[in-house]
Amino acid sequence: MKIVTCPQCRHRNRIPAAAEGIPRCGNCKKPLPWIVDAGDRDFAEVVEQATLPVLVDLWAPWCGPCRRVSPVLEQLAVEKAGEVKLVKVNADEAAELSRRFNVRSIPTLLVLRQGQVVAEQIGAASATALRPWLEDAIHKEAAS
Repeated sequence: MKIVTCPQCRHRNRIPAAAEGIPRCGNCKKPLPWIVDAGDRDFAEVVEQATLPVLVDLWAPWCGPCRRVSPVLEQLAVEKAGEVKLVKVNADEAAELSRRFNVRSIPTLLVLRQGQVVAEQIGAASATALRPWLEDAIHKEAAS
């Protein structure tokens, strides 16, 4: 469980890493940003079984560009609350996932739907670049 503050009413809510549907504020009922961590052991449950498109951030703590893009991704998760789930994966601790997605550089950003990659972005980018990329990926998802 993770504690998330509602951007609308500031109420603190517990959010599970995996659940059906979308998380909503217990107070105002608005969709909450869904930002969680995952690794090799729980990726299938947290990402592949998600009912929303999932933005996966493969990063490492020592990576400067990863640290710069992280707040951008969190802001996008807030803006797209109810539309996308942000899952952060520490590539240093998830060797199996790094191999599965052929990660050669970090940050590597993926948008997945039911375990299938529908969009990929390698390297850090600004909010103005990532926002339309994510929007396009969400629309691809809806069309499939």
